[in-house]
Amino acid sequence: MMCYSILGPFFPKEAEKKGASNTVIGMIFGCYALFDLLASLVFGKYLVHIGAKFMFVAGMFVSGGVTVLFGVLDQVPEGPVFIAMCFLVRIIDAISFAAAITASSSILAKAFPNNVATVMGSLESFSGLGLVLGPPLGGFLYQSFGYEVPFILLGCIVLLMVPLNMCILPNYESDPGKHSFWKLIILPKVAFISFVITSLSSGFGFLDPTLSLFVLEKFNLPAGYVGLVFLGLALSYTISSPLVGLLSDKMPHLRKWLLVFGNLITAGCYMFLGPAPFLHIKSQLWLLVLILVINGISAGMSLIPAFPEILSCAHENGFEEGLSTLGLVSGLFGALWSVGAFLGPTLGGFLYEKIGFEWAAALQGLWALTSGLVMGLFYLLEHSRRRRRFTCDQDKQSLVFMELIFQWKGQARNKYQNL
Repeated sequence: MMCYSILGPFFPKEAEKKGASNTVIGMIFGCYALFDLLASLVFGKYLVHIGAKFMFVAGMFVSGGVTVLFGVLDQVPEGPVFIAMCFLVRIIDAISFAAAITASSSILAKAFPNNVATVMGSLESFSGLGLVLGPPLGGFLYQSFGYEVPFILLGCIVLLMVPLNMCILPNYESDPGKHSFWKLIILPKVAFISFVITSLSSGFGFLDPTLSLFVLEKFNLPAGYVGLVFLGLALSYTISSPLVGLLSDKMPHLRKWLLVFGNLITAGCYMFLGPAPFLHIKSQLWLLVLILVINGISAGMSLIPAFPEILSCAHENGFEEGLSTLGLVSGLFGALWSVGAFLGPTLGGFLYEKIGFEWAAALQGLWALTSGLVMGLFYLLEHSRRRRRFTCDQDKQSLVFMELIFQWKGQARNKYQNL
């Protein structure tokens, strides 16, 4: 995650020097997510065939290598050649990242089947830690040593993790399942949760190419301090994720409302991030950082319960309990995250150029608001339907009980008459 988040504070400015427009910069960020989406679906489907451990280790190896390559792109001639090389390296990195993340989620869910939300929350805390350390570390290394050092250092760290994981990770064997992504995504609850995941990831992706440019332009901060602004979002997400996961496992009935209210709070955060012009509030640095902190907490509220909710829904609808279903859920989760992570920076870079950061952030908030309201309406309808079904079942049980009583009375009367 540090390799992913390190770009935010300084790459947009460096790419501008090489002749890339804001829209192209957004597409460089967004293409990562597009190929992550395609690769997640493939790796999720064939996880059992490839092997979870091999998929994870191979993904780590390739990702570390291309991160080192990204560090030498400043030597490439500016213009189309630089832009093409950025796209190529990001695409390869996306495919390897998808392999590692899909496999890691499946391995953890398989190892801890009764604490999926807690484990996913813990995993997200380390993902958040990477988001926390990436921007400030990247900004500091960029200011101190130049463009190459941040990428080469992190790429080598990832490569060093490969032999360690080869020794530590267990091997899980499983038979291929009969279900597909299509059967999973057409389940109504899964479809609505998919909309939530996409809106959340698009929000994070929207900030990658736009927030650093907005902060530099609005508050005239150096690149190192821009990384500290990203810290507010990532740190709050890191701290809140394991707590939300623990709460979600201890009280599963709260998952649905964590999903709903997390989205509604996220919508409010994006409205105040600029803030939106119709609010008539002056943009201030302390307000921006505060909103990012709240946004990190609300994103954890919505995201962490989503994986166990999809998994439980799959099991309720006949999906087998095993590595095959975990691969499908992990792949779907990664793919949905990638859809938003593609749309967020791509549309974000375009909207930033056309209407400015304030209105672009407000539109992003509108997406989160819509997904939260739709999810809440679905859960209310589901609760009403279950309540009616429960009432009908009670009525049926009462009728059966009364019928048994009448039969017993009839039998007793016949015995009395015989006597």
